[in-house]
Amino acid sequence: MIVIRSEEEIRDIRKAGEILSRTLKKLRGCIHAGVQTRELDAIAREEIMKHGGYPAFKGYRGFPANICVSLNEAVVHGIPGDRKLKGGDVVSIDMGVRFRDYHADAAFTVAIAPVSETAGRLIDVTAKALDIGIGNAVSGRRVSDISSSIQSYVESNGFSVVRALVGHGIGRELHEEPEIPNYGKPGTGPVLRCGMVLAIEPMVNAGGFEVEALEDGWTVVTKDRRLSAHFEHTIIVCDDKPEIITK
Repeated sequence: MIVIRSEEEIRDIRKAGEILSRTLKKLRGCIHAGVQTRELDAIAREEIMKHGGYPAFKGYRGFPANICVSLNEAVVHGIPGDRKLKGGDVVSIDMGVRFRDYHADAAFTVAIAPVSETAGRLIDVTAKALDIGIGNAVSGRRVSDISSSIQSYVESNGFSVVRALVGHGIGRELHEEPEIPNYGKPGTGPVLRCGMVLAIEPMVNAGGFEVEALEDGWTVVTKDRRLSAHFEHTIIVCDDKPEIITK
């Protein structure tokens, strides 16, 4: 069942998004060569808790960290640890925040100089694909209108969208209906209605769309080990223009 949120519920979701956005902004300023990924995890937790939220990923289905830090060929769900960032790394940060009983979810990708041409284009295309997908998240359209617009833009730029992982509804639970693939035919799937809250998240690979999980049971990497990028926002569906609550 796809839930239409009340104004009271949306207020708490907005607050979760505000805390998340503030935290991601701080993390952006901390990403540089020499930083351990576990340091980013600690910074995120401190910032979230300071503003009255809770790191929604911690313990979720057993996940051991507060945020996901996925490097280079890692698509999502990278576990922070001792690894130090270095020049040329493509770094994807994904995190969720719970405020009271409600959630927000967002992600971004950056590269540490020197940035390869492929990495720079991949990041730009993925960020733009998210904007395009969000632009289709208006009342009266369908979930697949989001999906197909992302796929069309990504593939027109010579990259591929991950098919094994999807965006999702969000609210009282971190993952709710509907699923939002990053590929598909327009005009199909559930109709979007005002008050739906969605986490839209293109995951884009420089090579093929196939992925696989590593032995840690969490980290998902590209099967061909080429680069991947990931961007995500939590949005509220409205009549004319979606509201982005994690921007």
